[in-house]
Amino acid sequence: MVFADRELAKRLESAEGYACTQFAEARARLFPESGSEWEEIGGARAVFDGVDAPTTQSFGLGLFEELTTATLEGMERFFFKHGTAVMHEVSPLVGIPALGLLCSRGYRPVEVSNVMYRAVEKPSIDHPANILVREVGQEEAELWGSISARGWTHDHPEFEEFVKQMGVLCVARKESPCFLAEVDGQPGAAGVLSIHEGVALFGGSSTVPELRRRGLQAALLQERMSYAFEHGCDLAMMVAEAGSNSQRNAERKGFRVAYTRVKWTLTKQAN
Repeated sequence: MVFADRELAKRLESAEGYACTQFAEARARLFPESGSEWEEIGGARAVFDGVDAPTTQSFGLGLFEELTTATLEGMERFFFKHGTAVMHEVSPLVGIPALGLLCSRGYRPVEVSNVMYRAVEKPSIDHPANILVREVGQEEAELWGSISARGWTHDHPEFEEFVKQMGVLCVARKESPCFLAEVDGQPGAAGVLSIHEGVALFGGSSTVPELRRRGLQAALLQERMSYAFEHGCDLAMMVAEAGSNSQRNAERKGFRVAYTRVKWTLTKQAN
C-alpha cells in the first residue's frame, strides 16, 4: 500500500517538476529566442517558460531540502531576472515553518489544487469499437496541438496563444508520449503522459466541445494507463482543481487525493 506521506510527495513533485523542465528544454531547442530555461535551487526546480505561462513556476520547494531564506532569495532572483512573478507550487508536507517563511516574505496564495495518485495496473481496454486511441508522432504535432487547443481554450481562452504552441512542444519533449482519441474517425480528444522514475503523470487532457460525453476521455485514460504499465511505471498521478469535475472524474477512476497543494506568488522583491 502506498501512503500519502512526505516520501510520496517527493516522488510526485519530482515527476511534475521533470515534466515542466522538459517543456522549457523543448521550447529552448525549438524557439531559442524564448529564453526558456530551468535551474535547481535548494533541491527544487525553478522553470521559466515565458512570462505568465502556466509552466513558469517551481516544484518541490522545501521537500528535498529545508526551506531557507537563501533558497527563496535564489528563486526570486531567477524569476525576477526574467521579468515574471515568482510562482511556487507547495505541498503542505513541507511543514508549518516553511509556510511561515513564505508568509513573512510577502507571498500570497493564488491557487489550490489536489495532487492525486493511484497504483498503475494493466487496464482492460473496453471502450467502444468506434473509438480509436493512438500515439502521435512529430508529423502530427500540429493536429494534436489544434485538438488540444480547441478543448482547452473553450474553458480557458486566456491560454489560447500558449496552447497553440503546445502541440510541437509536447511531441518534442523527452519521455512524454502524446495520444489522440478519435470517434468514427474524427479526432476529438488529446492527452499526454510524462514518465519519470516510475511515475506516470497524466496531463494535458482535453476534448473538443462538440464531442464531449462520447467516452473519449475514458478511452484516453485506459490507453495511457496501459502504456504506463508496459513501460514499468508503478505510480500514476494527476493534478486537478480542488473540488472540480476533473477531480471527481479522476476519483471515479481510482485516484485518491495525496494532498491539497497551494500555489504561492510574489510579485515584487521582498525587503
